[in-house]
Amino acid sequence: MLNAKYLGFLTVVFLFLSFSSVVAQAPSTDISNQAKIVKAIDIQGNKTISMATILAKIKMRVGQEYMEVVISDDLKRLYNTGYFSDIRVDRQDYEGGFKVIIYLEEKLVIEEITFSKTRYLKVNTLRKKITTQVGKFLDKKILKDDVDLIKDLYAKKGFTTVKVEVETFVDEITNKVNLHFIIKEGHRVRVKRIHIQGNDFYKARKILRLIKTKKKWAFNSGSFREEVMEEDLERIISFYEQQGFIDVKAEYSTERLYKGLINIDINLHEGKRYFVGDVAINGNNIVSKKEIQTVMKEIQDGGVFSREKLTVDIANIRTLYFDRGYIFANVSEAASLDPETGKVGVKIDINEGGIAYIEKIKIQGNSRTRDIVIRRELRMHPGDRFDGTKLRRSKERLTNLGYFEDVNFDMEDTDYYDRKDLVVQVKEAKTGSFSFGGGFSTVDQVVGFIEIEQRNFDITNWPTFTGGGQNLQLRAETGSTKNNLLLSFTEPWIFDYPVSGGFDLFRRNRIRSRNVGYAYDEERIGGNVRFGKLFTEYTSGNIYYKFEEVTIENFENNVSSALLAEAGTNRVSQIGTTIKRDSRNSVFSPTKGFVVSGSFDVAGNVLGGNKDFYRTQVRGSYYIPLKFKSVLEFRIHTGIVAEYGDSDKVPIFERFFAGGARTIRGYDERKVGPQDTVTNDPIGGESIAVANIEYTIPIIEFLKLAVFFDTGNVWADSNDFGSGDFKSGTGLGVRVKTPIGPVNLDYGYPLNDEPGEDRRSGKFYFSVSRGF
Repeated sequence: MLNAKYLGFLTVVFLFLSFSSVVAQAPSTDISNQAKIVKAIDIQGNKTISMATILAKIKMRVGQEYMEVVISDDLKRLYNTGYFSDIRVDRQDYEGGFKVIIYLEEKLVIEEITFSKTRYLKVNTLRKKITTQVGKFLDKKILKDDVDLIKDLYAKKGFTTVKVEVETFVDEITNKVNLHFIIKEGHRVRVKRIHIQGNDFYKARKILRLIKTKKKWAFNSGSFREEVMEEDLERIISFYEQQGFIDVKAEYSTERLYKGLINIDINLHEGKRYFVGDVAINGNNIVSKKEIQTVMKEIQDGGVFSREKLTVDIANIRTLYFDRGYIFANVSEAASLDPETGKVGVKIDINEGGIAYIEKIKIQGNSRTRDIVIRRELRMHPGDRFDGTKLRRSKERLTNLGYFEDVNFDMEDTDYYDRKDLVVQVKEAKTGSFSFGGGFSTVDQVVGFIEIEQRNFDITNWPTFTGGGQNLQLRAETGSTKNNLLLSFTEPWIFDYPVSGGFDLFRRNRIRSRNVGYAYDEERIGGNVRFGKLFTEYTSGNIYYKFEEVTIENFENNVSSALLAEAGTNRVSQIGTTIKRDSRNSVFSPTKGFVVSGSFDVAGNVLGGNKDFYRTQVRGSYYIPLKFKSVLEFRIHTGIVAEYGDSDKVPIFERFFAGGARTIRGYDERKVGPQDTVTNDPIGGESIAVANIEYTIPIIEFLKLAVFFDTGNVWADSNDFGSGDFKSGTGLGVRVKTPIGPVNLDYGYPLNDEPGEDRRSGKFYFSVSRGF
């Protein structure tokens, strides 16, 4: 019994000692697995990249603890340098720690780039276009992109079969590579014939006018590009869909001929034409059904059904609600085919939501322009309900300032569901300029100018003097027929009130030239002070006072005594006022709306001058947008000037003149109206009426064609206004937008006999003017 107990005791002791031994050995195991120290770093494979450069890019250092995280980050840093195409890291036991070995495979350095002989694209052009350049590391992805770029350049010229390969010549010692682009241009792919098949409803001529791909003929190269052809199919499908053929399908195939010529077959499956059945409108309480139907101009009962047109009408309904402040309005549509009638029923569901109000107005993007300059043009204010019409008008006003390249509006949420912050986002344009140059016109002949202008001037903002919305202009012109100086300043908001003010100081000198209708030299020196106010959204008025000294001298030989009587220096002191209504959508390039102004001014001895006369004028322009972004413009100018008091006639420098580039084209400058009885030089008249009709259509972004008709006359006496003998002209012209200003070239032909001329003859009018 004792032996058994003793044996059990010994067993327990043995197990305890065994466990203690295991526990005692545990520290020994941890010590053997402790992280080791980096004893050495070995860089292998670098040929052109120095050891110092590589070590500077990594954080691992000799003497530091070896950590996999650091190794991983160092790999990323080395890859991000762009120097290496492959990197590997290994380690070896070394002096009780690790030796870290970094194996590098450097990218090749491009030593030379050459091209095979090309015919249709210059080698220098290709060198500038590609990203791969001499001295850079060779990147295979970038090289592939460059190959695709060259193919695209050739495709734009019609070489869609071009093949581009790159040969590489590697110097293993210097690690440099020479690249040689082998370009097989092939033939330019041109279209010989386009055949339309499956078009039962529309003639092939109509469809061919829709597409940009054209067959080769005298005035078109007929180049073929696959991406353009795919876009052409989309145009055809869109056209058919808008006409109710919503199941239409289109595809094309090509037949290759000789020397790059191809035939194109466009196969159409028109399908059935669908018409609109019942149009149901649900959920409208604030806006009547009649108002909604008024803005639905595309989808109407019995008309053709088109998903594109339906989308337009849905947008019009949303705009209708937005204009009334219901910016949360949700408009959804559903279309279903009625099997009995074969028509498409349209269901429009409206969730009007509630009215939204403006919490704050935030201005973004204006680094130079002061906030107040932008805010004073907005037609909406904090607390107002959202109004789409006022937003669009605000955008027009900001755009018309000419300070911004782009103007947009956005909304931001607030703590209140029915209140949103209105965000005005602007991208500022360059408003200041120092420019000089020259030009030529049939009116002013050769002209040179130098000009300093800041359209967003701020006299208080030193040293930039920008951002206040003021306008400052200093301009000098000299030429063969005129020499002018002008200093002009305008403050559109005096003391932040909606009243404008400004002044002009000028010296204008006209040099005698019968080519432009001046039989004498004319010099005008003076200035004016002006104030204006906006009465309504589109109506404004201004008043001004002007004083100038006018000198007439150096007449042509043999002029009449009546014309010689105009010689001398006179003082003209006058006050005037103008009322204008302007609803144009743009003051720079209007396409719709009108502008009409009426003015009256009076000059007299009582104001400090020595000439007594009064004058009234009406000017107007009306713009109508038509198809293809074309515009039809109607212009009119009428005026009467008459003497009073001590003056027995209106001085020649205050009379009306017509004829030439700016009034009635087809006639010599200022030659329509009264003329000198001896020399036939123009002497002007006391009344004028000129009307112009001009149609312009854009051909490309910066080029427009124009067709015009001008008519009018100048009468010697104010009482003869509109008494007849109108002179008319018609012709063609081009309008070119250039960085230095608009270029106009017109050819006008007179429809009536020209005063002082034996026969009718057409005339060219050319002008290069500085844009402001």
